[in-house]
Amino acid sequence: MTLEVQSNDFIALADIALQNDDLQHAIGEGTRTAYYRRLDTMFAHSDEHGESMRQQAAEAKRRALRELPDLLEKAERNLKKNGYQVEWAEDATQANQLVLDIARRHRVKTVTKSKSMLTEELGTNQVMEAAGLSVVETDLGEYIIQLAGETPSHIVGPVMHKTKAEIRDVFVRELNMEPTDNAEEMVAFARRMLREDFLSADMGVSGGNFLIAETGSIGLVMNEGNGRMCTSLPRVHVALIGIEKLVDTVEDYATLTQVLPSSSTGQKMTVYTNILNGPGRAEEGDGPEHAYVILVDNGRTDIYATKYAEVLSCIRCGACQNACPVYRTMGGHAYGWVYGGPIGAVLTPLFVGLENATPLPHASSLCGSCKQVCPVDIDLPRMLLDLRWDLVREGESQASWDAAMKLWAVGMTSPRRFALGGKAARAGQAIMGEYMPGLLGNWSKHRDFPDFAPKPFRQLWGSRRSRRHRPSTQTRQGT
Repeated sequence: MTLEVQSNDFIALADIALQNDDLQHAIGEGTRTAYYRRLDTMFAHSDEHGESMRQQAAEAKRRALRELPDLLEKAERNLKKNGYQVEWAEDATQANQLVLDIARRHRVKTVTKSKSMLTEELGTNQVMEAAGLSVVETDLGEYIIQLAGETPSHIVGPVMHKTKAEIRDVFVRELNMEPTDNAEEMVAFARRMLREDFLSADMGVSGGNFLIAETGSIGLVMNEGNGRMCTSLPRVHVALIGIEKLVDTVEDYATLTQVLPSSSTGQKMTVYTNILNGPGRAEEGDGPEHAYVILVDNGRTDIYATKYAEVLSCIRCGACQNACPVYRTMGGHAYGWVYGGPIGAVLTPLFVGLENATPLPHASSLCGSCKQVCPVDIDLPRMLLDLRWDLVREGESQASWDAAMKLWAVGMTSPRRFALGGKAARAGQAIMGEYMPGLLGNWSKHRDFPDFAPKPFRQLWGSRRSRRHRPSTQTRQGT
């Protein structure tokens, strides 16, 4: 049971978001803060050092993708050596069924979950709850979202779209918390509520930020410690990991665990950086009795075989969302599926089908900020342009837009028609003044439409050339 795709309703959902003042304030503050913290941390030593780190991280992920089939086999061997039971899932249905099978095998009734975008993509929570399991999200943001009956709006900050007052109201309504506007008191209250869930859970479910093939280890980064509790306290641990999360060596992992927190939260390192190596051993005295890794495809192999394979390098830091002027205006829910922002505008059409997300490739100004901030240098603007071309080629673009582009091409391919178009535009602006019709009206409603130049560049350049080659007065007089 995956999340319903509403990406074709992007325009309507965006209009709703634009009318929500609380959302505008929350998203604006959250993304700006994360954006500037990234700058301070990523380039603390120098611009050259920060850029070098980006390129080193990018190569670590590209190399892993180039060697993906071999690394998957290597990772499976080493995971099994560490005591993990390894399963493979082709799609969401198979992945969720494996989770249910494991839960039934071990008579699981209660589940604690660490933050995982993959489980959002798979709809794992809904499947477990439908099967009668009690499921609690333990990341504070995800916990709030679960109580509110909503979905995450940001890869790293799932509750970024909510103000402190809205979060207070959720706790008061759902948990009978005494009203307070003190953030520390609210966090302390949530911690007390979650403590019993941690101690009583039969099974913990997590994702994996990285899967290290060299050692068969799972890398988890977090700031609250909840992931550590979910993976060590319950007697069963299940990790659902996308096959693209592979890295080859511990050295590669060390590089990526520096650029991930720098890019996502502006930290040099997250508070907790854990490497998991299977179930608890007898000499350790703690850890799960049973540990499973489910390696999930769910469309990744299909992407791997296309020109968009580079997008599988994404380490889910959310930096592109924090930098994107479109996302910073309306948040993530307008994108209509799990992933919002520039990365969502690329991933969603690739995962759910271009016909189910036709507006998303156009949900970008193509300013290039997403590529500039990406810690692994994914060329998202190029992919968005390629997806726009795919829309036209597959007949999924709007007929009115296609007609407008063909008309534009007619004018742009003839100097005479181009000149006539310029004259018509200047004349039309002189008649209409500040008012612009149609789509141009949407622009001029909130901005001053620039005046067309009295003379086009071609005319100015022609006049300059004629003056340069005109004989001087003395030459004409024969002196």
